[in-house]
Amino acid sequence: MFVRVLTFAVCLMLTVGSARAAEEYGTPAEAKAMLERVVTAIKANKAKALEEITKGEDGFKEKDLYAYCGGPDGNFTAHPKLVGKSLKDLMDKGTPPKPVGADVYKTAQEGKISEVSYMWPRPNDPEQKPVEKVLYVTKVSDQVCGVGYYK
Repeated sequence: MFVRVLTFAVCLMLTVGSARAAEEYGTPAEAKAMLERVVTAIKANKAKALEEITKGEDGFKEKDLYAYCGGPDGNFTAHPKLVGKSLKDLMDKGTPPKPVGADVYKTAQEGKISEVSYMWPRPNDPEQKPVEKVLYVTKVSDQVCGVGYYK
């Protein structure tokens, strides 16, 4: 009987933990949908869209998902914390670090959503431990934009 109760308790903890993770972490489908909203918003009004993306307004920040864009000069034009800094020179947090920004610019194509994988800490992780992140990236107008989810 004790083994059954213990097994049930462990299964319940795993189910609750999985449900909590589902509420806390964005999915690949949610990341792609957010990037599609970025494209639509930039086409409608680029200046307003970049401001909303930076502020995380209008659905551009949900769970651990957030959008960002870089301009033709290689600098962030929209990001929760890095506007004005170089996206093109950005290195990931893996060991050894790899040039993720250069990959983003090289991969982004107008009218196509592609993927770039890199190591990056989750937002609000006090340990800042890098985990694998998959970025959906595209080019719209003169902007290179992406939304990534954590694996």
